[in-house]
Amino acid sequence: MTTIYEKVGDEREVLLHYLNKMRAAVVRVSEGLTDAEQRAPGVPSGTSLLGLVRHLTYVEEHWFQRVFLGSDTGLRNAWTVPDPTTRAEVVAAYRAACARHDEIVRAHDLSTMSATPNPGEDGLDSLRVIVAHMVEETARHAGHADILRELTDGATGL
Repeated sequence: MTTIYEKVGDEREVLLHYLNKMRAAVVRVSEGLTDAEQRAPGVPSGTSLLGLVRHLTYVEEHWFQRVFLGSDTGLRNAWTVPDPTTRAEVVAAYRAACARHDEIVRAHDLSTMSATPNPGEDGLDSLRVIVAHMVEETARHAGHADILRELTDGATGL
């Protein structure tokens, strides 16, 4: 397996490598389907492939903008993607959010504490904890996306 970071090196680049690997997996799983197939709920809870990407855009904004920087972007959590929103629009918004957040991670020491606590929790989180959480959150949803894709057209191993 090829890596894009030094195997012994900077903690920040290793964390970002794995976060970006999971981000790319979520996007890759939805390639090759129509917008309608990606918008359609794949399970009884109503979750869809595009809904997962939209949710992850919100989660990125929540942790890096709202919690870490203390800035509310106004983006609200949504699992559904209304017509006529396209996959291209949803993915572009996700990629833009990811790029902004990579810049935040690169601009701050990983030990820097968040400006605000995560709502409903006590205490602040370090940027290190936030990035590790985002790797976990994104990987979990990448697994959900794999299952949704298999249920849609039988494709596996994307």
